[in-house]
Amino acid sequence: MVATETLEMTKQRKRRKPEQIVKALAEGEAMLAAGKTSAEVYQKLGVAESTWMRWKKQFGGMKSDEAKRLRELEIENQRLKELLAEAELDKRMLKMIAEGNF
Repeated sequence: MVATETLEMTKQRKRRKPEQIVKALAEGEAMLAAGKTSAEVYQKLGVAESTWMRWKKQFGGMKSDEAKRLRELEIENQRLKELLAEAELDKRMLKMIAEGNF
């Protein structure tokens, strides 16, 4: 019974795309400008204060298309890092084989 109550009390995490985050920030800023309290804004958007602050730090002042492009570049950067790591590993293996240290 207690486990069921705990599950009901916890919210399901919701992953938002960068464009959605930028839109939520703009909406939240508009609500704050209209006189809403921070707590009301966080509740309306369904986020914690720490999430709001992290979003503002990361996406503050961005437009939706800029945020989308940032995410695309981050994904491409990760892919390139993985390719570089594989190439370095291959190079190290070939060097060890050439030296006869295997």
